[in-house]
Amino acid sequence: MSERIILGVDPGTTIMGYGLISCQNKQMTLIHFGTLLLSKYKDNMLKLQHIFKRSLELIESYHPDELAIESQFHGKNVQSMLKLGRAQGISIAAALYRNIPVYEYAPKSIKQAVTGNGNASKEQVAAMLTRLLNIKEQADYLDATDGLAVAVTHFFHSSRPGASVNKSYSSWGTFIKDNPDKIK
Repeated sequence: MSERIILGVDPGTTIMGYGLISCQNKQMTLIHFGTLLLSKYKDNMLKLQHIFKRSLELIESYHPDELAIESQFHGKNVQSMLKLGRAQGISIAAALYRNIPVYEYAPKSIKQAVTGNGNASKEQVAAMLTRLLNIKEQADYLDATDGLAVAVTHFFHSSRPGASVNKSYSSWGTFIKDNPDKIK
């Protein structure tokens, strides 16, 4: 099996976390992880522009085969959900712009996949990733390990034989091409 690279993104308008892993057979290796700090920008449209630019930079530098992104959680603050949805959409748009398939994972399923506990803390997720990927450097922000956790979750889900992953499609044509058995 050839190598594939997964870019994981934890979207945000204050901090965007991301992580890249290389997958070959049943082995995963850390490539890079980090954050995009956006709190210095007051204009939300400027934040979105920086998210798009950084997402494209990561895509062009590391050539990921797939993007795994954390889906929105349902919160009480509608404005926060709207801002988060925009940030998520911008990263997805960057991947689709480069014809990279996109997969979404719920926050609880990410924590469950990485730690075995859907209610794990960010610190527990980071500690497990440190062991799984033999991480030597400490992340400045837990958002970086959250982005990495999304990539690792996708690796776990897509590595199981017959696994069903939460793939998003850019069109019906793409869906039909990937799922010919669904046509009668």
